Amino acid sequence: MAQDSGDFPDPNGINGLGRTGSARARGGAAGRVPGRTDVGRGRYRGAVRLTPLTLLTLLAVAGCTATPAPVPTPAPVTSAASSPSAAAALDYGAFAAGRSQPVKDTVYPKHGNPGLDVLHYGLDLDWSPATRKLTGTATVQVRGAVALSSIQLDFSSAYAIQGVTVDGYPAEADDSADKLTIHKGLDADAYATLVVKYAGTPKPTPMPSHRSDAEPLGLTMTADGSLWTMQEPFGAFTWYPANDQPSDKALYDIDVTVPAGWTAIAGGTPRPRTGDTFHFTSEHPVASYLTTLAVGKYQQETAKGPHGIPLTYWYRPGKDDAAMKIVRKSPQYLSWLEQHFGAYPFATGGVLLVPSASGMETQQMITMGTKFEAGDLLHEYSHHWFGDTVGPTTWSDVWLNEGWAMYAQLLWQAEQEHITDAQLTTWLRATDAKLRKSVGPPGKPPADSFAEGNVYICPAAMLHTIHRQIGDQAFFSLAKDWAQQHRDGTADRAMFIAFVNQHTGRDFTKLITTWLDSPTTPAA
Repeated sequence: MAQDSGDFPDPNGINGLGRTGSARARGGAAGRVPGRTDVGRGRYRGAVRLTPLTLLTLLAVAGCTATPAPVPTPAPVTSAASSPSAAAALDYGAFAAGRSQPVKDTVYPKHGNPGLDVLHYGLDLDWSPATRKLTGTATVQVRGAVALSSIQLDFSSAYAIQGVTVDGYPAEADDSADKLTIHKGLDADAYATLVVKYAGTPKPTPMPSHRSDAEPLGLTMTADGSLWTMQEPFGAFTWYPANDQPSDKALYDIDVTVPAGWTAIAGGTPRPRTGDTFHFTSEHPVASYLTTLAVGKYQQETAKGPHGIPLTYWYRPGKDDAAMKIVRKSPQYLSWLEQHFGAYPFATGGVLLVPSASGMETQQMITMGTKFEAGDLLHEYSHHWFGDTVGPTTWSDVWLNEGWAMYAQLLWQAEQEHITDAQLTTWLRATDAKLRKSVGPPGKPPADSFAEGNVYICPAAMLHTIHRQIGDQAFFSLAKDWAQQHRDGTADRAMFIAFVNQHTGRDFTKLITTWLDSPTTPAA
């Protein structure tokens, strides 16, 4: 998510400090620090303005035709299992890439079910702007991570449940307190296909944060009947039954039907539309907070990224014209990121513009509000290496997402604005000190302070310290291998420490632990 646009003044400044010429000095952060305008939840990381004259202040911020261009993609996985015979014949091996080892989230334990592994979501949605009604059929392939006496998913109680089956047989279910409980057991390592039919008016949920750009999470309606969503750390449950926690990644097929003249956009790779139904497939597993959905009067623009990566931009003419000037530079941002962190990890990419104050690194289709800077968008693209292809196992390690993305943004901006390594170091340490004092250390984020500045700047300062100690070649090799070797998975602090130690041949355990847990900025 983009960093919050909240203010992080630097009491010392960075003018006249440090050497120039290194990749570190050349690659600085652009714009604000990520986060919804504060430092945030994956939505656009507010840009940190690090020009030699303005590096004293962290400025705040924080996915033409209406028809998607066909993009070659793997055929979608057939998910329907509406009858017992179809369920019995289903090959669950087709969903192997969606297998996870879920764990209980330590920060938001009321969300998610660590006993259930969702392999695949097949969502067939229909939105009526006139009646404000979302009608859906969710076909969900699951595995018992442990033996379960019932199957529970996060799902908004704003919807009326119109029917539930398990492996094609009708099942009793209760939907209350934003939990869908299906009264059917599931053995450990056994598979089942759930079909849930529902209808209702979407209702977002509060964001647990003090960020200045904090908005309700989940599917949001506008006055004209349009829809959009950002949902970190949770909120997918506001539009489909979900295991709404980061450790359970799954495959997705999303079909959305809208009235003539309207457009539906979701994450993943777009497939050719059929009539007024829009289709999207995710062939790489996705955490629920990284899914996106929008419906509106959009126009489409296509482009090519590095080595021909198909890019799609969705915008509202007359409302998003200024933002599109930045969006159209996406190939440049991706080229810079590939040079530093390796190949873009997905088949397609793009940007969706929505009426939000923030931004979010939703997988393969970034969701951005209408006011942001170049560094904010680069920040969200960088999350595809750090947060999307490898994400946090629990929200206690959101610093793994935001620290890397913030540091990429800072390096890019430093390169653009000729910030020296010493200037960047001075600014990072001064800002780190203020954030630890006001919010606390990044390794122990409070549940009511999600994605605030400490989980952006403080781990970025830690990465900068490691970078300075091991040098450019070793650092960027480490960064590339971290994303590549943990691709399509999740990670935590212990895994990161072990990886850094093994990759560098040095023991960074104390350094990393101190930077994550100390109430004050570690000694230089």
